[in-house]
Amino acid sequence: MRIGVPKEVKNHEYRVGLTTLSVKELISAGHEVVVETNAGVGIGLTDAHYKEVGAKILATAKEVFDTADMIVKVKEPQPSEYNLLRENQILFTYLHLAPDPDQAKGLIDSKCVAIAYETVTDERGGLPLLAPMSEVAGRMSVQVGAWMLEKSQGGKGAYQALNRPELLF
Repeated sequence: MRIGVPKEVKNHEYRVGLTTLSVKELISAGHEVVVETNAGVGIGLTDAHYKEVGAKILATAKEVFDTADMIVKVKEPQPSEYNLLRENQILFTYLHLAPDPDQAKGLIDSKCVAIAYETVTDERGGLPLLAPMSEVAGRMSVQVGAWMLEKSQGGKGAYQALNRPELLF
C-alpha cells in the first residue's frame, strides 16, 4: 500500500501524521511511504530524516494525495483538501464531524473511506488512539488555566486568584 503524509494546513498545527519511526516500521512491513516536503519540520523532522528511513519526498500535497492509497494526517481535512481526496482512498485522521457539516459533506462528496482515530476501539472496547490525546489535554489544562489567570490575559493575576478563589468569578 502507498501511504501518504501531507503537511498539515490547519492554522497553528505543527504535528505530522507519521514520525520517521512510524515510516520506518511501515516500510519494513512492505509499504511505500510518500511525505510532502517539510511535513515534519514543525516537530524537528527534516526531509532528510524521512529519506533516511526510506520515504519518498514529494513537492506538493496534491502529489501526495494523487499518489497515496491511504492518507495519514493529524487533524481533520481542511476545505482546501476536500477536493484532493478521491473515491476509495483511505483517510486516517482525527475527524470532528458533528460540529462541522461542511467537512462531513466534503468527505461524502469525495467518496473516500474516512476512518476517525477517535472511533478505533480495541478488543476491550477501549479507545487506544483517543486515550493518549485525552491524557495530554488533561495535563495541559492546568498550564492553560494558569496562563488564563495571568493579568496579561485579562485574568486577576495567578497569585491573587490562587490565594483568593472568589476573585475568579
